[in-house]
Amino acid sequence: MDTSSPAALVNAKIMNMFVGQRVRTVVQVQHNDGGMLVGQSPDGHQLSIKSAMDVPVSHFMEVYGIAENSQTIRAEVCTDFGPDFDPETFNQLCNLASNKFKHMFL
Repeated sequence: MDTSSPAALVNAKIMNMFVGQRVRTVVQVQHNDGGMLVGQSPDGHQLSIKSAMDVPVSHFMEVYGIAENSQTIRAEVCTDFGPDFDPETFNQLCNLASNKFKHMFL
């Protein structure tokens, strides 16, 4: 595992703390708007994903990339997680990874 450039686990609320840095999240795909994928973050907010692979609407997609601003990620790697994923559990993990257990993730 390459630990030279870790990616913070984020939801939309936490992403603003990591603008310009490598992040990782999961979104539920809502639509693809001319190369810009729009998805719902685990905490229920909308995120835009640039350079994302084409994933069916309603599927969950893991995104690894650079947070360009508090609402946009420039994707480097995307993985289709399919239609069954628990965003609430991932949201709880994001909250723990950015607070109490941050030292374990970054």
